[in-house]
Amino acid sequence: MLVHGLQKFDMLKANPVQFADPIGIGEPASLTLAVFAELICSILLIIGLLTRLAIIPLIITMLVAVFIVHSADGFEKQELPALYLGVYVVLIITGAGKYSVDKLIAKRKRRY
Repeated sequence: MLVHGLQKFDMLKANPVQFADPIGIGEPASLTLAVFAELICSILLIIGLLTRLAIIPLIITMLVAVFIVHSADGFEKQELPALYLGVYVVLIITGAGKYSVDKLIAKRKRRY
């Protein structure tokens, strides 16, 4: 998702913003939320910091992509966002894992 977020980040510089408004909050707001989810939350996910919290915007973004943006398209367009959605659901259930900042913080808290 990080690559998609970087591409959308460049779109923020455009004036006027040209981006889909699938949930009716305006193009600039939709783009900003997508950039936040795909860029910031992806970075948090990569380093394993606030993992479960960071996955929530990513899940919402993928739900919008699958069920609103690509609802009229065939499975070919829905497949990748649905795959990401599945992975994010598994990660929100399992958590960050052994080698994450979240795990280091948890270990440090247990010592004190």
